[in-house]
Amino acid sequence: MLDLKWLTENMDEAIQRLETRQGDFSFVRELSSLQNTRKDKIAEVEQLKAFRNEQSKKIGELKRQKLDANDILNEVAHIGDEIKVLDEELQSIETKIFDILSIIPNIPHESVPIGKDDKDNEVIRIVGKPKEFSFKVKDHVELGEKLNILDFERAAKITGARFVVDKGLGARLERSLIQFMMDLHAHEHGYTEIIPPFIVNEKSMFSTGQFPKFKDDAFRVGSDENNWYLNPTAEVPTINLYRDEIIDGDSLPFRYCAFTTAFRAEAGSAGRDTRGILRQHQFNKVELIKFTKPENSYDELEAMLLNSEEVLKRLELPYRVVCLSTGDMGFGMAKTYDIEVWLPGQNMYREIGSISNAEDFQARRANIRFKRTKDSKTEYVHTLNGSGLAVGRTMIAIIENYQNEDGSITVPKALIPYMKVNVIE
Repeated sequence: MLDLKWLTENMDEAIQRLETRQGDFSFVRELSSLQNTRKDKIAEVEQLKAFRNEQSKKIGELKRQKLDANDILNEVAHIGDEIKVLDEELQSIETKIFDILSIIPNIPHESVPIGKDDKDNEVIRIVGKPKEFSFKVKDHVELGEKLNILDFERAAKITGARFVVDKGLGARLERSLIQFMMDLHAHEHGYTEIIPPFIVNEKSMFSTGQFPKFKDDAFRVGSDENNWYLNPTAEVPTINLYRDEIIDGDSLPFRYCAFTTAFRAEAGSAGRDTRGILRQHQFNKVELIKFTKPENSYDELEAMLLNSEEVLKRLELPYRVVCLSTGDMGFGMAKTYDIEVWLPGQNMYREIGSISNAEDFQARRANIRFKRTKDSKTEYVHTLNGSGLAVGRTMIAIIENYQNEDGSITVPKALIPYMKVNVIE
């Protein structure tokens, strides 16, 4: 959520920068008139209360002198009703302001390339060279089914489309990747491991920016009383660790690596990437989360990007890093890097992780603040999140990049201690 004071004082600049996201944000101007009306209503209420207090003192004085106070009593009798009406009007205005602020995305950082969509993303670097195969490559679906490590047909019977059953060494591969990623980030990169709840409440979804914009993508569970949702990414429960808290500034930054199974309805992706495990309703993910002071957040973003890249470097998978354009960025992010891994089965780079800085956008929604000293004023932290990585997509990359002519899959050296085998066959 953006700062209302900054928005109303810098309306033209705010709208100009927001519209680089390729949307119409003229509705934001309504905030200025609503804010002015709100101030007028507050002034009216305060004036009426001051007048009532003044008259109450007069009434008290008259009664002490045993004089008639009926005229003044009649004069103030209606004030309580007037204040009640104004309070209701004020509440309505504040609700409207909140609703508008809730649907305004984050303002892109100045370093973000301006563009319409993913075609305008800026390639930052390319690491590794795609392998040249001496045989016709297969995709992960064909390889996984022939090796009996991925079972899509039975998953569809159990649940439906966009689910998979990992079997045998396929299950071990997924489990090994989770452990490898968590070990790397916790033991070598200094993150604190966390396994948060897989179910979150509505306030948690709002705080990180999933609601209201992406409500159709969420899986709702439980009763109306609980108002629970399956988390779409570890970002949601982990950011909400510190919701409504004030953090000691000396303890920042906080760095977490979180494992969750994530769930997404993919409501807006009908017909896209339906083959295999690239885009599923349920998938495992290792996520990196940071809470930082504002002045350190972009240094922490670059460090997080390198931490995520290290997973692919250790697995010796070719990839590239791109900086997303303003038209391709997520709702709550000020700057985002995507890591795209090379998939021979598709003959193209595909996203395997996103690393983003939300600045204070999520912290405002979640009310996460810190104090530099005991006596200093509170400030909002900056929050960052990054894939460390998406486990299913990393499986795809390994299966396709390490395939052999006979249909077997060589296990990357970094995973052999976890897999206990050299080849999946």
